[in-house]
Amino acid sequence: MSVNDTTEPTRRDFLYIATGMAGVVAVGGAVWPFIDQMRPDASTLALATVDVDVSAIEPGMSVTAKWRGKPIFIRNRTEEEVAEAQAVELSELKDPVARNDNLSDAEPATDLARSAGEGMENWIVMVGSCTHLGCVPLGQSGDFGGWFCPCHGSHYDTAGRIRTGPAPTNLPVPVFEFISETVIRIG
Repeated sequence: MSVNDTTEPTRRDFLYIATGMAGVVAVGGAVWPFIDQMRPDASTLALATVDVDVSAIEPGMSVTAKWRGKPIFIRNRTEEEVAEAQAVELSELKDPVARNDNLSDAEPATDLARSAGEGMENWIVMVGSCTHLGCVPLGQSGDFGGWFCPCHGSHYDTAGRIRTGPAPTNLPVPVFEFISETVIRIG
């Protein structure tokens, strides 16, 4: 046979190609249920965000919501608590970073950077797990009137910033927004 000789496809060639394609389709059909089951179900997707009605939370009160299996502290601070938190110098803080997922990573831990923002400084939303061992701190207690973790003695102020104790960082602020004047969407 020379280089210029060509052969016509035979019936056997067609059967090989058709059998191979049927095999690919069969393997795809068999594997698809395993791939499809890896997607999150509706109940998991529903936990991606949670809406919390805060209309009943008076100044000085707080509630704990649950989001993605974690406690979320929502607090409506009094004017005095806001003023006290704003008066804290950044040099006094153990962790000078805001740790607010709504802001850039390098944002300093000012009271405004830890709150719901300009004009809503009274609202604080944080993940309620101590940054030392993951305990749930007690609210409205401790040396600074914020949160206190009795497991090892970490004290957080009313802005959720670590002030004393072994906890290395401030309580993290999750992504959240006010979707109305009385409803916060977390996540």
